[in-house]
Amino acid sequence: MSSVTLTGVRKSFGSTEVLHGVDVAVEDGEFCVLVGPSGCGKSTLLRMIAGLEEISGGTISIGERVVNAVAPKERDIAMVFQNYALYPHMSVFDNMAFSLKLAGEPKEETRVRVEEAAQILGLQEYLRRFPRQLSGGQRQRVAMGRAIVRKPQVFLFDEPLSNLDAKLRVAMRTEIKALHQRLKTTSIYVTHDQIEAMTMADKIVVMNMGRVEQTGSPLELYNRPANLFVAGFIGSPRMSFIRGGEATKLGAATIGIRPEHLSVSTSPRDGAWQGKVSVAEHLGADTFVHVNAGALGNINVRTGGEVSIGHGDVVYLTPDSARVHRFNAEGQSMAA
Repeated sequence: MSSVTLTGVRKSFGSTEVLHGVDVAVEDGEFCVLVGPSGCGKSTLLRMIAGLEEISGGTISIGERVVNAVAPKERDIAMVFQNYALYPHMSVFDNMAFSLKLAGEPKEETRVRVEEAAQILGLQEYLRRFPRQLSGGQRQRVAMGRAIVRKPQVFLFDEPLSNLDAKLRVAMRTEIKALHQRLKTTSIYVTHDQIEAMTMADKIVVMNMGRVEQTGSPLELYNRPANLFVAGFIGSPRMSFIRGGEATKLGAATIGIRPEHLSVSTSPRDGAWQGKVSVAEHLGADTFVHVNAGALGNINVRTGGEVSIGHGDVVYLTPDSARVHRFNAEGQSMAA
């Protein structure tokens, strides 16, 4: 296993710069998630780590070795792609063994390593099948198995679950996290889904427009977002933002409050914000209430599943003042 260090990494396509001096440090054995909206540069960054894109500036190191000019096959990394990239004419066994055969590994060693990976991933009974005979989740397991057998220093995952349905995505992200906890291999995972990032990562790197907005553990980003972008991107339902001033009496250019840090009542309360329910989503254990609070804007509330609130009801919202986030005119957190 190895650490991965990016220092001042830049990438330009012609005259257009898409990565603007990115610094990221992934520790040995860490599971790091690069997350951000489409077009923020996260997949380009991953491909540069893999050696599939040339670096325009800065350095990329795997362990102690700078790999800017090192060929992909010599970087000792394994990549799992969004589209599985399996050979349709090969069995599961042969797909998983392919890289070992290319490397000239003995047949017996190849067999042992493929069978070990198949056992880890629950693929033993599928080794003689072909990709067309597998479900999407099983194909993704084969793609991961092909990476595991190489015993690389670093795993790279490029949105590997985006082609799966919602239920299977939940199951697979649990499997990938459990796999990492078993293998302890340094892993870098790209996704646009902040829920995947929050549930899987040891460390999250939030990217936007080719820059790193904030790096930290899931709870650090959730509890102490550095700016408005991170505050709005991390958390579901998203944080509500209200312009500061007399209406809030909380003293900031903008305040943010997460849905679970508001209490909601149909009875007037001193100091509460009044609004009207536009949508109430009853999900069983939780209810998400979307409130039009007039000049304060639209506010999201997360409350108990048994609450009897519906469209058109007048409600009163009380924020937990200890959990309010304050941002200055530049959108940066005012937290000490």
